[in-house]
Amino acid sequence: MLDRIGITATSLCALHCILLPILLPVLPLLGLSFLADHTWEHIFLLLTAALGTIALFSGFKRYHKKLYPFYLLYLGVAIYWLKHDFSSEVEPFFIIIGASLIVAAHFINIKLCNSCRECTTSDCQTAVEH
Repeated sequence: MLDRIGITATSLCALHCILLPILLPVLPLLGLSFLADHTWEHIFLLLTAALGTIALFSGFKRYHKKLYPFYLLYLGVAIYWLKHDFSSEVEPFFIIIGASLIVAAHFINIKLCNSCRECTTSDCQTAVEH
């Protein structure tokens, strides 16, 4: 369930970043100008990373013992975080790549957890050892 929440949060964050230039003139009229602030984006990204870490750690500890979902999550967060260091023309690419990596980490975690749930305990132990 945490993975699905993480996927939703990441997707909303990416949508926010992509639509922000279009909605920027309207935000003050709606009293939502704080959404255009980089600090808000970084706070939301950190919350997404924390939620992702909890979700992935839960699957890691209980089922699959694989680290690569964490690598994808943190690489995605780093790419997303750095998007403001580049020109506005390439920011959408950073958003798409970062969000895709974060969502992929959650999907892979779900897949790993589900595949391990379907096997017997000894099969999971054998898979973890290899």
